[in-house]
Amino acid sequence: MKILHTADWHLGHRLHEQSQLQEQTLFLDWIENYIINNKIDVLLISGDVFDNGSPSNQSLELYYSFLVKLKNTTCKSIIITGGNHDSPGTLNAPKQLLDALAIKVVGKATENIADEVFEINVNGEKIIIGAVPYLRDGDIRRAVAGESFNELTDKYKKALINHYKLIAAQCKLVNTSNAPVIAMGHLFATGGSISDSEQNIYVGTLGHIGATDFPTYFNYVALGHLHRPQIVGGNTKIRYSGSPNILSFSEINYDKKVLVLTIDAKEITNVDAIIVPNFRPFYKITGTIETCIAAFPDFIKNTYNLTPWVEIVLDEDSTVNTDALKEASKQYDFEILKTSLKKQRKTKGIEELLENTPSIKELVPTDVFKLKCEEMGFDLENRPEIWDAFNEVLQAVKNQ
Repeated sequence: MKILHTADWHLGHRLHEQSQLQEQTLFLDWIENYIINNKIDVLLISGDVFDNGSPSNQSLELYYSFLVKLKNTTCKSIIITGGNHDSPGTLNAPKQLLDALAIKVVGKATENIADEVFEINVNGEKIIIGAVPYLRDGDIRRAVAGESFNELTDKYKKALINHYKLIAAQCKLVNTSNAPVIAMGHLFATGGSISDSEQNIYVGTLGHIGATDFPTYFNYVALGHLHRPQIVGGNTKIRYSGSPNILSFSEINYDKKVLVLTIDAKEITNVDAIIVPNFRPFYKITGTIETCIAAFPDFIKNTYNLTPWVEIVLDEDSTVNTDALKEASKQYDFEILKTSLKKQRKTKGIEELLENTPSIKELVPTDVFKLKCEEMGFDLENRPEIWDAFNEVLQAVKNQ
């Protein structure tokens, strides 16, 4: 049996307001062909199918078209779990229809733990899947009035670890033939390496668990959330597949991958990291205006023929005129998505920004957050995921 582990597709993602539909479409075509050519039996998608909770019709069409196409391949079982970017309602809405296509969806934590455990049989071989979605605080822990942050953190972490223990117990209960057991998850495991396109999905260290916190009963843990493919805590059976497409210029210096597990005689015999093609060229250069312009001829297309995207970081400590960059780039077939200074000038402090405000009480929390980001020189406009994270935390606080 062959199982493909992937995550963090982020369908609908835009990089500096540029649509990534082209490379996302190419990825789905590529993975469909990979499944066909390599006779993949089971597909696991560990969260963040979409980039936001209200995906466009275009993103939904990509998703459903891909799932329907797999019906005619060797891949007869698909397990999809929700991530922090996904709307549980959106993922769960067609649950019964997808179930008829052997596609299991767990958009959020279920009331009955048995609803997150699936037994899959392929040609006489069996596996047990503990399909754990992104676990929101309110889904697994009862809030108590007056709790301190440390108490909240401790209780949430214990509840999260306990959820995996319950999953392991349920897997053991149904596993009457000693089949391999795979858990899925969408979370931050301590020791993982992050990129600019990821957010800390919990407040502070809330929800951070380590490799040793997962039950040893699992033969493999298929994780999502971190975009760099990696092994957690030196334990080769706990892995992030990473995102298949580049979602930030901080992700251009390593290969994107999917992971393929081979099961033989009730054991996981191999875990192979398969490199995903770089469908669009990305370039990032740091230097003076002159040295950056000199590098322009190197920014070329690859075989997929998508326009290269470029980030330029000028080695300057004060504002400079970038018209020369724009003018020089016109003769080349690439697009400059972002130009910034290596050393930004200090912005106004929050006190100065509030100087003309009669009272801070007149500001809503979102206004204060925006002002604080401006004070710190944080580019909130180009980091919409941070804005989403703040609003998620704000909403959680309001609901308690």
